[in-house]
Amino acid sequence: MWGTCPRRPLDRQSGVALVVALILLILVTLIGLAAIRGATTQQKMTANFYDRETAFQSAEAGLEAGAAALAAGAPSYTRNCAQGGSVCQANPFADPNLPSDSIQTVSTGEFEHAANATGQPQFVIENMGNYSDPNSNTGFGQTANAAQYGAQGVTTTAVYYRITARSGDPDEIGERAVVTLQAMYKQ
Repeated sequence: MWGTCPRRPLDRQSGVALVVALILLILVTLIGLAAIRGATTQQKMTANFYDRETAFQSAEAGLEAGAAALAAGAPSYTRNCAQGGSVCQANPFADPNLPSDSIQTVSTGEFEHAANATGQPQFVIENMGNYSDPNSNTGFGQTANAAQYGAQGVTTTAVYYRITARSGDPDEIGERAVVTLQAMYKQ
């Protein structure tokens, strides 16, 4: 009695378990591939963001160098965009008529870029002309009684300069990020 078990007849297997296991394996593989692709995309986005921030810092250094050059006196390479001067585009770096000596590259002594920076920043200084200075305080016309007694305010003018800086020369830095910044300065 010990060794005799009643044998059941073998049921026919239909193979559904194998098909379900293969489908689940495909689903898990697709989920894994999607996760890898998402991580790769995030890594690329982070690298691009870091590259743009580094380029932004270089362009800021270019603006500071341009402002320092302007504070020392209007440089000889200043481009005249005042009325009667040349017609200047909003982005002077895109202007085909921009003289090559107008583009100034910041010296290594003023800005030493890190190993991962895009290159030496460049700037262009443009004289935008003389305009009345809305912030001048001459004392006349500043009180309520001034207009009543016919006081004439003195308008002062100031020379406005536009400094455009970019993070580096696009021909030299290849496919890295290029940031262009502009600022207006009054003297």
